[in-house]
Amino acid sequence: MTALEQEIESLARAARAAARPLAALSTEVKNRALRQMAEALVSGHDAIIAANARDLDAGKQAGLSAAMLDRLMLDPKRIEAMAQGLREIEQLADPVGEITGMKRRPNGLMVGRMRVPLGVVGIIYESRPNVTADTAALCLKSGNAVVLRGGSEAIHSNRAIAEALGRAASSAGVPEGAITLVPTTDREAVRALLQQERYIDLVIPRGGYELINFVTKNSLIPVVKHDKGVCHLYVDRAADLAMAETIAFNAKVQRPGVCNATEAMLVHADVAERFLPSALDRLAAAGVEIRGCPRTRAIWSKSSAAKDTDWGEEFLDLILAVRVVDSLDEAIEHIARYGSGHTESIITGDLAAAGRFLREVDSSAVIVNASTRFNDGGQFGLGAEIGISTQKLHARGPMGLEELTSLKFIVLGDGHIRG
Repeated sequence: MTALEQEIESLARAARAAARPLAALSTEVKNRALRQMAEALVSGHDAIIAANARDLDAGKQAGLSAAMLDRLMLDPKRIEAMAQGLREIEQLADPVGEITGMKRRPNGLMVGRMRVPLGVVGIIYESRPNVTADTAALCLKSGNAVVLRGGSEAIHSNRAIAEALGRAASSAGVPEGAITLVPTTDREAVRALLQQERYIDLVIPRGGYELINFVTKNSLIPVVKHDKGVCHLYVDRAADLAMAETIAFNAKVQRPGVCNATEAMLVHADVAERFLPSALDRLAAAGVEIRGCPRTRAIWSKSSAAKDTDWGEEFLDLILAVRVVDSLDEAIEHIARYGSGHTESIITGDLAAAGRFLREVDSSAVIVNASTRFNDGGQFGLGAEIGISTQKLHARGPMGLEELTSLKFIVLGDGHIRG
C-alpha cells in the first residue's frame, strides 16, 4: 500500500468512526453546529476569499472558461449565500428517527419503518466551492459523516471552507472526522477513495463526463450519479410566445455554467417564424452563440450550423442548439434520444400537450411554463442540495436530507415467537 493509499484509508476510517456517534446526535446539537458553521463562514470570509483568489489566478493561467471561472469565484455575497443555505438547512425537519407506516399484523406484531443515516458519504466534485459547504451541512443534518474530494481548481478555497466548518462543528459537539476533506489534488487519491468500501457507504460524483465515467468504472462503493445536464426547452405550438422568449432567455443566460441551464431549444414549426427572430436576436445580443438546424438557419440566418454532436452536448457556456420540430411527438423523441435525464420544460397553453409532456418525458424534473433553472434543491424547498441525481436508484432529482437517509424495518412485539 502506498503512502497516499494509507492516508486515504486513514481518512475513511476516521469518518467511519465518527459516523456512529454522529447518527445518535440530537437535532438540537446538529442545529447548533449548523448555526456556528454559518457564522464561521461569514466571520472568516476574508481568509476564504484570499484562498479563492489563489484558485482564480491559477484558473486564469490554466485557461478556464469564463463560465468555469464564474462557478469557481467567491465574494462576500456568495459566502453569505452559502451561510444562508446552512441556516435554511438548520430550519428543516430532521429526518433521522422518523417512524412511518406502523401497522398491526394479524398476529399482533407492529411493523413499520424508521429513517436512518446512510453512514459515510463520499462526495467527489469539481469547480464549485460552495458544494463543500452545502454537502457538509446536508450530511451533518442527516446524520452522515462525509469525505469531501473537490477538484484541483478549487483546492485552496475548499481547504479554507472545510477548515472553518470543521472547527465550528467540533466546538458544537460534532465528533472529529465527521467532516473530512481530502487534502491532495493527486488524481490517484480519487482512485484510492473509491476502494474504501469497508468504510464508505455511498459515493456521489458531481462534475463532467470524464469524472462521472471514472468514478463509475473504478468504484467498489455504490454510486449515485449526478451526470451532465443536457436540458431542453420546448416551445409548443400553443405557447405564449412572449412568455416563451422570457423563459428561454432566463434558462440560457441567467447562469449558463450550471447543470440546469438550457442547452437545446426545440420550437414547433407552426410558431417558429413568429418566435425565432425576436427570441434569437435577444439571446444573441446577450452573447449567446446560436447553433441551428437547417430550418432554424432559414428563419434566422445569423445562426451557425449545428453539428450532430451539438444535440447531446452540455455546453456550460453561452451556446444554444436550436431545432425546429413538426410535433410534440418529435420533441419528445428528440429529448429521449439526446437528453441526459436532468431537466426538460415545455412552454404551452395546451393542457393536453402539457399533460403528455409531464407523463412521457423521462427526466429528474419535468416543468411546464417555467425555466429549467428551477430544478434546484433550494427552489424545491429542500434547502441546499447535495446534487441532482440523474439516475433512478435510490434517489432522483435534487438530493436533500431525506435522500441522504435510508429506511430500516422496526418490529414491536409482546413475546411473539414464530411457529
